[in-house]
Amino acid sequence: MQTPTDPAPKRSLADFMPARTKLFARTPPAVFPAILGMLGLGLAVRRAVDVLGLSQDPVDLVLGGMVALWVFAVVALTGKIARRPASLRDDLRVLPGRLGYPAATMSGMLVAVVLVPHAPRLALALVAISLILHAVVAILVGHTLWRLPKEQWVPSAPWHLAFVGFIVGAVPLAQMGWTGLAKGMIYATLPVAAVIWGSGLAQVLRGGPALPLRPVLAIHLAPLALFSLVASLTGDPGLALIFAGLGAAAFAVLILSSGWMTRAGFSPLWAAFTFPLTALATAILALPEPWAVFGLALTGLALLIVPMIVWKVLRLWPGGKLAAKTNAAIA
Repeated sequence: MQTPTDPAPKRSLADFMPARTKLFARTPPAVFPAILGMLGLGLAVRRAVDVLGLSQDPVDLVLGGMVALWVFAVVALTGKIARRPASLRDDLRVLPGRLGYPAATMSGMLVAVVLVPHAPRLALALVAISLILHAVVAILVGHTLWRLPKEQWVPSAPWHLAFVGFIVGAVPLAQMGWTGLAKGMIYATLPVAAVIWGSGLAQVLRGGPALPLRPVLAIHLAPLALFSLVASLTGDPGLALIFAGLGAAAFAVLILSSGWMTRAGFSPLWAAFTFPLTALATAILALPEPWAVFGLALTGLALLIVPMIVWKVLRLWPGGKLAAKTNAAIA
């Protein structure tokens, strides 16, 4: 026991330094919507290059770098969950987490699209694993929502990622010849999307979500674009055209509402603008020839907007700023 006459214990400089967070312990799930948009942009450009008859080699090289970043992010998030599994539950209690985890599994499905021309067997395995993990995430998100206050049970745009995001897996499946399964996924997810669209419209008519949450309304566009793309890939041009027309109308509304949606200023939630835009550009480029000009224009717009938003989000990741801004759990 130390007595009053004992000399004070010596303390090193390390005692006054803040405790360092362990490796990957605070990986923010909110990084994945930006990665999803980045992968979507690469795939839109690959399709645009194909439409123009240009070489895809440079695009594939860039896509390879994007896949490497996705792999790193997956390793980081997996390391966090392995360190403390309850961090997954804690992340899902906040909106950025409920956006991030479904976006992580959806981005795995997009990586499968990247791999289809080069390694179809690996692509098939990856999309199967991603769909299974997405189902697990959807169950966990549903369980989390059930335990939240009743006012948060109302279907809203972020619900598309968890409960409709399976449709992304239909893209590589259709490209690999599983057209029946891919088309079935449209009809399985369409009723869910319709309920969310209806609830979202009612929310907007009542004044819309809170100011900082308005960017997530852009997510309503993504299922329309994906339904159109999958319909094109499965040989149903009429259905593809219907969804593309609805998507174009929704996109016009979003453009007209852009000032209203961004009034709160930049936040990581702006990643919600990226993947719906790239999905629509890809879907339009998959339509017959007269639509090519519109699709190329959308791809050009995406090239201007998406890298800027992705960079602004990703630059917050090192140093923990993104984790702090999105209330990411600590493992």
